[in-house]
Amino acid sequence: MSQPDSTVDTFSRLRPRLTRIAYRMLGSVTEAEDIVQEGFIRWHQTERSEVRNEEAYLVRIITRLCLDHLKSARVRREKYVGDWLPEPIFNPTEEEPEGDVTLTLMIALERLSPLERAAFLLHDVFGQDFKQIADTIGRDAATCRQLASRARNHVQKAKPRFPVSDEQGSKIAAAFFNASRTGDTKTLQSLLADDVVMYADGGGVRLSVINPIHTAQDIARFFEGISRRAEFKLPTLLHEGLIDGLHGFATMESDDLPQTTALEIENGKITAIYVMRNPEKLQHLQFAKSPAKGTA
Repeated sequence: MSQPDSTVDTFSRLRPRLTRIAYRMLGSVTEAEDIVQEGFIRWHQTERSEVRNEEAYLVRIITRLCLDHLKSARVRREKYVGDWLPEPIFNPTEEEPEGDVTLTLMIALERLSPLERAAFLLHDVFGQDFKQIADTIGRDAATCRQLASRARNHVQKAKPRFPVSDEQGSKIAAAFFNASRTGDTKTLQSLLADDVVMYADGGGVRLSVINPIHTAQDIARFFEGISRRAEFKLPTLLHEGLIDGLHGFATMESDDLPQTTALEIENGKITAIYVMRNPEKLQHLQFAKSPAKGTA
């Protein structure tokens, strides 16, 4: 009886962690999966006798591939039509908690340099020490500490000052779903903070707002207008729950394509709305076969 391929077994065991690292670095599930597959090829070609710590070695491979990839990704995003948002994911069920990494934080990470992003994520999210990070990104430990500290200062504002409970977040998301889809402007405005902002990512391939919409009144009017269109039909609810750490939902819309809506909530009010409509960024999601119809 042949022995199992330890090279494959080791990589399979670490693949979920490596994929999460790649996704947090790139903000794209598809690109993360491609990076991890490239990492597997390189791992398969590695002389195993030279590897002291398999996990650290694989994290180093994936991080370096992501750093190289970010150079071209940033050029593409500069030409992106409308707002660029990370690909949404429903919260993972793995044992490793990453509750602090929300969609809001992912957007904040986009403003960092690739090295700052790597140092911050590897240390603050994935728990590596600065010596390991130094070996990974090719800087000394003191520089890595500075990179992580600088990044931490930039993203600190992205963390909610008053986290919402699961019960309250779910209740507000359900109320927003119902009010936004019926054009109930009065209820909508009661759910929104005065300085709320809405971002929508259609990627230039699907009808969407190009610029963010500000203020509760303008956002309420926007949804009222949608509900009055001749082609409008009540969407099908596909998923309720956390989307990258934020309460929200996924729906099948009037154009028979899915979209996700994630809500940033503070002090019982919605402060930001993130709508993903780009079908290329939604194809990785899997929905229930028999979703609920038009209710939250």
